[in-house]
Amino acid sequence: MDYRHLQKRKSMHATIVQELGIEIVSGRLEPGARLPAEATLCEQYGVSRPVLREATRVLVAKGLVISKPRVGSIVRARDEWHMLDPDVLYWTLNSIPEGEFFRALMTVRRIIEPAAAALAATAATEEDLVRIGSAYDQMEHAQSAGALLAPDLEFHRAIMAATHNDMLAYIGNMMSLALSESIKLTSRHPDTHALSLPRHKAILTAILNRDALGARQASLVQLENARVDADSILGLAGRGLS
Repeated sequence: MDYRHLQKRKSMHATIVQELGIEIVSGRLEPGARLPAEATLCEQYGVSRPVLREATRVLVAKGLVISKPRVGSIVRARDEWHMLDPDVLYWTLNSIPEGEFFRALMTVRRIIEPAAAALAATAATEEDLVRIGSAYDQMEHAQSAGALLAPDLEFHRAIMAATHNDMLAYIGNMMSLALSESIKLTSRHPDTHALSLPRHKAILTAILNRDALGARQASLVQLENARVDADSILGLAGRGLS
C-alpha cells in the first residue's frame, strides 16, 4: 500500500476516525481545541451517538484526544500522540512535506539503529545471524527497486530482533511503516541497488564477525549515505526534475 495516498474507508465509523484524525494531525484542529459537538458531528456524518462515541474512543486510544465529562473531546498536545500508531503515522505522511518526514525519521534512525546493530553483534544467536543473512541474500537477488523493499525491511527488523531486547524489537516492528516509506524514497535513486548492497553488506559482515564497533559504524555510514541519496532525490523533485 502507498501510504502517501489516502484510502477510502469502508465504514462510517472508520471514515469519522480518519477524517477527524487528519483534521488533528494536519493542525486544522489545534492542541487544546474541542472537537465539534456530538450533535453537530452526528448530523454531519448521519450516524448515531453510539457510532460517534466509538469513533471518539479510537482517537482517545491513539493519544489524539482526551474526553472530559461536561467538556467534550479535547485535542491533546502533539508530544502526547502515539506517533508510531499506523493510522497516526499514515495521516502524518499525508499532512507534511515528504522531506520533513524523512528528516525527522532519519534523526530517530540515527539514534536507534547503530546502537541496535552494535548490540546485535554481541547478542545475536546463530538463528538470528541466519535470518539477517537470508534477508541480505534476498536483497542481492531482488530484480527491481520494488522487489528490494521487503527484504530491506526484513534486514533491519531482523537486526532489531537480534538484540534480544523486547523494547527494541517492538520499536523495530512499530517503525516498519515509517521505514518502508523511507526505503521507498531512497529507492527512487537510479543506482539504488548498486549503492544499497555494499552498505548493508558492511553491517552484515560486522555482525557476523561479532564486531560491535564495526557494526555501529557501518550502520552510521549506511544512514548517512541514505540521507545524501534522499537529499539528492528531494532536491531534484523540488526543481521539478523527477
